Order: sequence, then structure tokens, then C-alpha cells
Amino acid sequence: MVKKNELTEKLKEHFGFGKFKGNQEAVIRSVLEGKDIFVLMPTGGGKSLCYQLPSLLMEGTAIVISPLIALMKNQVDAMRNFSAEDGVAHFLNSSLNKAAIDQVKSDILSGKTKLLYVAPESLAKDENVEFLKQIPISFYAVDEAHCISEWGHDFRPEYRRIRPIITEIGKRPLIALTATATPKVQHDIQKNLGMSDADVFKSSFNRPNLYYEVRPKTTNIEKEIIKYIKSQEEKSGIIYCLSRKKVEELSEVLQANGINALPYHAGMDSVSRSTNQDSFLMEKVAVIVATIAFGMGIDKPDVRYVIHYDIPKSLEGYYQETGRAGRDGGEGQCIAFYTYKDLQKLEKFMQGKPIAEQEIGKQLLLETAAYAESSVCRRKSLLHYFGEDYTEENCENCDNCLHPKKHIEACELLVTVIEAVTALKERFKADYIVSLLVGKDLSEIQSYEHDKLELFGIGRDERERTWQAVIRQALIAGYLDKDIENYGLIKVTSAGKKFFQKPVSFKITEDHDFDDDDDDAPARSGGASGAVDPVLFSMLKDLRKKISKKLGLPPFVIFQDPSLEAMSTTYPIRLEELQNIPGVGAGKAKRYGKEFIDLIKKHVEENEIERPEDLRVRTVASKSNLKVAIIQSIDRKVALDDIANSKGLEFVELLDEVEAIVYSGTKINIDYFLNEIMDDDKIVDIFEYFKESQTDNIDTAILELGPEFTEEEVRLIRIKFISEMGN
Repeated sequence: MVKKNELTEKLKEHFGFGKFKGNQEAVIRSVLEGKDIFVLMPTGGGKSLCYQLPSLLMEGTAIVISPLIALMKNQVDAMRNFSAEDGVAHFLNSSLNKAAIDQVKSDILSGKTKLLYVAPESLAKDENVEFLKQIPISFYAVDEAHCISEWGHDFRPEYRRIRPIITEIGKRPLIALTATATPKVQHDIQKNLGMSDADVFKSSFNRPNLYYEVRPKTTNIEKEIIKYIKSQEEKSGIIYCLSRKKVEELSEVLQANGINALPYHAGMDSVSRSTNQDSFLMEKVAVIVATIAFGMGIDKPDVRYVIHYDIPKSLEGYYQETGRAGRDGGEGQCIAFYTYKDLQKLEKFMQGKPIAEQEIGKQLLLETAAYAESSVCRRKSLLHYFGEDYTEENCENCDNCLHPKKHIEACELLVTVIEAVTALKERFKADYIVSLLVGKDLSEIQSYEHDKLELFGIGRDERERTWQAVIRQALIAGYLDKDIENYGLIKVTSAGKKFFQKPVSFKITEDHDFDDDDDDAPARSGGASGAVDPVLFSMLKDLRKKISKKLGLPPFVIFQDPSLEAMSTTYPIRLEELQNIPGVGAGKAKRYGKEFIDLIKKHVEENEIERPEDLRVRTVASKSNLKVAIIQSIDRKVALDDIANSKGLEFVELLDEVEAIVYSGTKINIDYFLNEIMDDDKIVDIFEYFKESQTDNIDTAILELGPEFTEEEVRLIRIKFISEMGN
């Protein structure tokens, strides 16, 4: 057994640190004693050291199972820097050629290698299993262990095969490590790895140095990001996007606007990925724009901000990604842009997956929406999600605490909610309870005959978001509980039952109003929410209406509202400026632009408006390469689904691109594809609908046309309509 002072000396000798952080020493002692261990330690807490130091002190080679090549490379480089011998650490994965694999095996057999990082797929290969049976193994470490659970934010099915494989290789102590795990995920990990009797070390999830903020995602998001980065004076930052396409586009826009940024995603070749990662770590570039493929285990302590261009699929993902900021204990700004439309898009991408997987995914998205929309302390919300209580009233380091909303008394509302949960026998989720209380005429409510309950419609005088806030904040206060095993069914706790018997004051803050997800607001025909100059926006709408009347076209065919909003923000006064406005392009600028720029120019002169350079986000010529390729493929009459596959796009993403093409004024002909997949009657019906309609909104169209028309069909005919009538 290594004595306390000796262990600290070994830490100093091998890694140069004078003392351990948090639970590190206790974890390492348990590893040295040969126990199974579960480690739950936030990003920046020093998880890696928990297996790195014992691997150097024990006989044999430690096998570290890790999900990402980037993570392995980073950690192997770090270990080699601490050692005089390069062979002390290796990785074994698909990026190595045969000669490199032979070198790895030679170093392991000679006893040089104390740490071997393997991907779960590599571990499963027969030749690797046979090889590992021959060598003395000190212990196994499963890093990023949340990948085991379907409820985790980065589920990897191959992680569920780890236990039988390591049993076949040879039983040794097992350490599972993760930076994010709810109680449900922790249970899944221990059960799947067969380590229910493991010593559990759980550190606090609170990162006091991190500032959390959620902003509404508007059409001006790129301008907002550019402005923010330029205010950070070359500080290191990460911007996360959900799609590879958006990573490429945004990094190009940042570069065009004088920001030193590089992209990173799994679709890039491994050399480019490694080069860009190293450029960021070595501070050759200040900003990396990435999918979640970047950052797991990346040990850069001075990342000063993490921006989420798209809201993540789960709160676990959000927590881990924000955790890459301020790992040195210094400043860390975490800013997420949110619109409910993004979550709806993510939900659509789940279609076609097994029902159970869809249900889990939807529940995780609901948790994310609740966090984004809530006006409760961000820190309190996050820690509650991970099963930890935060008792401070004000953390003084999140947007909700620095700019608190007014508290309203909700004692009677909570009594009503508890009554509803009890009447529904604790078998329904929050959304259903809210629908019942406001009296929504849903077929599901009717099928259960809950519309006959006295509680049906009892809360229609309150807004839906008020009832949602009551439920969310009652969960945090401990009056209600969410049964995560059953996809989020709401239960009443013993504290809730006491409250119901003897109510006390219960104050809430109303949730944030993120415009387009406001179910109580009238349908927007495109208010000037994203426009800097609402007066100009109104004038542009009047001009559009006048032109549409003269040409006999619906207004949206000329320019959509977001384009008018952008004009009211950047004040284009020349045609070449106008064609850079989103949704305009050269074709529309030439066809309709003159009257619009004349109006804008007059408005600018009369009101002495300065057009500062930083208000104009420079666009990138190469951004149009994909669009050119799509147009060429359509000209050759390639089926749209084949185009999507060849470009690595989801079909809905391709439709986004084609819509952008036609809304920018380019004429295309997709009749060859429509005639293959749709009946003539359907084509005519949808086309005639858009002829008569004053809006191009898809949801409105589906409502009017009826359930026999799919969203994709309506979008395809809208493309045909805009192209033929407007271009």
C-alpha cells in the first residue's frame, strides 16, 4: 500500500503537481487496492489523472476504452510529455497503418507501455482480443462512460458490448469515468458494466466560475456572434453547431469577417482534423467551430467562452460542452442561442428510429427546452438535473440571476397542479397536465375522457407558460418529481402532499418568452422582431405589398419577412449589397431590387443614419459551392433524394438548400422529380393553394390542405410555385 506522502511524491515526480484535486487521491488509492470504481467528476476536475497515475505505479498495462480518436491522440501526447519514453502510452484505432500497429504491440510486449487507449470497436476485433489475452493488464478504464446509456447524451451502442469483451480477455479491476451523468444514467452504467458493488466517487457539478446565458436565436445570430468574438480580444473560444454543413459555413463567415477560426467535424479527413485541433491547442487560431465530435477530453485550460449556435439535444451534452470553458478556474462565458424551432427540427430527425429511442430523445429535448425557457437560476436548474441541490438564492453568475424577473405568488396554482397530477393518477407528463388545465381540445384528452373531469379547463385564465413554470419550479422545489424511467411522468412527492394539505407561500418567476414558441401569442405574419429599424421594416412591407398587387403575386414570392428584417438592419443601398441579404441573391436583386434600395437610401439620408461597417456581416463566395452543385444536379434531372445522399445531407436539409436557391431568385425545374413521386391532383391542389394564399407558412398550409398532404410534399410544391411565379 502506498503511503499518503509517497503518493503525493509520485504525483509530483510524474506530473509535477504538488497536491491532488477533489476526490483524486481517494479514487487512486481505491484503484491501487484493486477495487471496481465509478467516478463522476465534472469536466476540468481531473478525471484522467485517476487512471494515469495508477497505471504508472502498477504492474502491467492499463487498457483505457475511449470513444474518440481526437481524445486518444490528445491524451497520449500529454502522457508522452510527462515521460522520457514515447512508448509509455499508445492508442490502437482505425487511424493506424499496419507498421504503426506492429510498433504499438512491440512496445506493449516489451513492458514499455503503461497505458493503451482503444476505441470500443478496436477492442472488439478478434485479433486484438487474442493479443490482449497474452499481456499482463493492470486494470480497465472506461472513459466517457455515459456513452453506455441510451439516456446519456452521446449513446454509443458498441459501448454496451464492453463488459463481455473484457470478461473474455481476462477479469481485472474496472474503473468507469464520466463528467456528466444523471442518477438514471449512473444506474445504467453500473448495471451494464456489472459493477453494482463499485466504490462510487461523486464530485459536485457546480462550476462557480462559469457564466450561463441563453439568448433568443434571431436572423441576426451571425452578426451577434461576430460582435461578441471581436469583443473578446483574441481569447480562445469554441462554437458548437449541430450539423457539419453549418460548421463549414459559419467558420467561413467568421474568417471573411477577420476572425481567426477553423472548422472541426467528423466528416473532415483525419489529417485536417488533427491539424485544426493542434492549431487551436497551440493558439495559432483563437476560435474553433465544431460539432460535438470536438472537445471530449481536450485539455485546453484557458477556453474563455463556449457558444452554442444550436441548442444541444440534451442537458448532459450542454453541461459537458460548456464544461470546456474555464477549466483553469478562470473566466468562462457559456452562451447558448435558442429557438424552439431547432428542437422541433431535432425531433423530426428522430423519425424512423425505434419508438423507445424516440421517446427518450423527446424527453431529453423537453428537459433542454425547460432549461432554456426557465427564468430560474441556470446553475440551480442544471444541478437539480444532475441530482444535486443548490441552496443559494442567487448565483450572481447567470443571466437569470443578474437580470431576475419579478416573482409572482403561485400557491393556488401549485395546489391546482397537484390536484391534477393526483386526479390523473400520476400517469402523465407535464405537457399533458398543462393541456388539461387550459382545456385544450386534444383527441388524446378525449380518448381518456379527461375532458369530463372538473379540472378540465380550470386554468384557462392563465397562460400555458405560467403553468409550465409552476411545474418546472415545483420540481426544483421538491414538491413534484419526474419519473425518468417512464419518460418523465409527473409524480407528487411527500413534500408535495404536505403542501397540498397545508399550503404555504410558493413564488415563481414566469418563463422567458422566446417569440415563435409562444403558444399564447397570435400567429405572427412576420413582425419586426429581428429588425433594428422597425419604421423601415414597415415601409418595406408596404412597398412589397404594392409590388405584389401590381404583379398579381403573393407578397412572400417577392421577398420573405426575414429578408426585409435583414434590410432593416444592414441598410443595403446598392444592388451588390442587396444580393448579399439572406434570401435575395443576384436574381431577385435584379428583378425587384431597385425600388427597395431607392426606398432604403432615401430613409438613410432623411434620418442621417450611419451604416457602420460592423453591422454588415460579410458573406463568403465559397458558401455557394453547394448550391451551384445542387442546381447543376437538378439541371441534369438527378433525383433529389440521390442529390441529398451524394452531398451527405438529410432530405430536409436538401430542401432547405433548394428553398434558399429559389427564394434568392434562381429559377429551377423539379417537375421531373415531382412527377415520379406525386399524383398530378396533389400537385395541382397544393399549387392552387399557394396561388390564393397570402402566406407561404408550411404549418398553415398543412392545416388548410388537410392531413393527406405531407410536409415534404407541401415544401416541394412551394419550391415549384416560387420558382415559376416569382423567378
